[in-house]
Amino acid sequence: MSSNQSSSSDKNIVDRTKKKSASSRVINDARKNVSSGSSKPLKYEAERLFAYAQNNINAKFTLPVFVLIVAVVLGKWVGPMIAFYWACVTLLSYGVLLSSCSRLLNSQETGIDLKKWRRAFLYSQILIAFSWSLIALYNCSTCGIASTYFIVQFSTILVLQAITMILCYGFGPGLLITSAPPTIILALQMVLSYDPAAALMGGILISSQVFFYIIANRFRLSMMSELASKAERENLIAELETAKSISEEARRRAEEANMAKSRFLATMSHELRTPLNAILGFSEVMKEEVLGPLGNEAYKGYVTDINNSGAHLLNVINEILDLSRIEAGRQDLQEEALQLAHIVEEAIQMVGLKARNKEITLSLKAEETMPLIWADEKAVRQIALNLLSNAVKFTPTGGKITVTLGWTSLGGQYFSVTDTGPGIPEDEIPIVLSTFGQGSIAIKSAEQGSGLGLPIVQALMHMHDGRFDLRSKLRQGTTAIATFPRSRVLEIMTKAELKNAPPSFKSDKTVKKAS
Repeated sequence: MSSNQSSSSDKNIVDRTKKKSASSRVINDARKNVSSGSSKPLKYEAERLFAYAQNNINAKFTLPVFVLIVAVVLGKWVGPMIAFYWACVTLLSYGVLLSSCSRLLNSQETGIDLKKWRRAFLYSQILIAFSWSLIALYNCSTCGIASTYFIVQFSTILVLQAITMILCYGFGPGLLITSAPPTIILALQMVLSYDPAAALMGGILISSQVFFYIIANRFRLSMMSELASKAERENLIAELETAKSISEEARRRAEEANMAKSRFLATMSHELRTPLNAILGFSEVMKEEVLGPLGNEAYKGYVTDINNSGAHLLNVINEILDLSRIEAGRQDLQEEALQLAHIVEEAIQMVGLKARNKEITLSLKAEETMPLIWADEKAVRQIALNLLSNAVKFTPTGGKITVTLGWTSLGGQYFSVTDTGPGIPEDEIPIVLSTFGQGSIAIKSAEQGSGLGLPIVQALMHMHDGRFDLRSKLRQGTTAIATFPRSRVLEIMTKAELKNAPPSFKSDKTVKKAS
């Protein structure tokens, strides 16, 4: 992937995140509006209109039944024909409203015209309010002020208020447009009758209208809060999907980078080793003066520096390739039964010359009759050499290095390398154990390395199911401990464990030495 494509992909992801953040701000504004009871227009207008339409559609059978019951009851006082005409007008008004609601719910428009639908619902509500106002306006000349007819009118308008509250709370002013006109008309008639009972009923109507409006407004705010929570959940899901896409993109890039690194190392290993072999070979010939004297002592020093630098560079390349193979899972262990003490002794002999040159005392403390372990001889030797080389490198002239071999409390085996060097600050130990990581002491030291020795040790011990610990205190020295688990110690394995061991454990050589 090119860098331009990567930056473009990142830009798209960032743009999506910004959009989601803007949506979150809208949700927060809506919640503040709900909690403060502000009179500003609330958001989610489309959702509220759809909820209003759905409520009326759900009550499409309840409303006609209520209208017919009222018509039958009022027919006793107003007459059957007037009641019939009133029922037709009222049902027609509700029919207009239900038609508008049905058209909105079945609308396939991507962006609906909110003003148009609000006007349609408003006109329908005015029609319904007019039809119910006819009941409040009709005055029964043969009925008394405190007659049953007034009680029927009062009960009808009271029920109308409750039904309107349930159906119209999402529309906002729809509640007042539908029920307020007949309520006010009937309440005025009752109050102006100067009858205490009728005046009380009129006052109850006005109070109930206010009460139902407050309840409906609370319902509306509750719906707004629910819509805000729903939008927030959707926003959270979108953000999680965005984070997932970013994570997948980062993982894919990391895999591509890892593959590129592997290809680079595979190519460069050959490209670097070939000229290095020539440099090392020819510099060795010149240093030993195989073909004759160089003629100048300064040249001999230069040739020695060239040879040492080439050897150091080759060692760094080998360490990089070793760590790369381990990280890629391509390092196979050639396991066999071996004596840990023998491997450590060989490593001590290999670094012994350099230690003597620095007048460093090297001592070995090992428990006797330690059994064999099941491990890769080359890997164990590399672990010992890396730890001893580090100790020799950082131990000052005249210092001391102690190598200890013994048993762990759980039945495993370990060997540790303790030096009297400058030590490592505790906060720098994770840095030292990281790839290419070097502490402040190593950076100041004249003998700087690649920073791969300890990470290789850690990786090889992990492959052996063991552990590597580094303990150090500033100006008190460092102790590096490589621990092999009990399962790697052959002689303490029981017959049952040998029976269940992997096939590689059951070779004749292994069983013979273990016994």
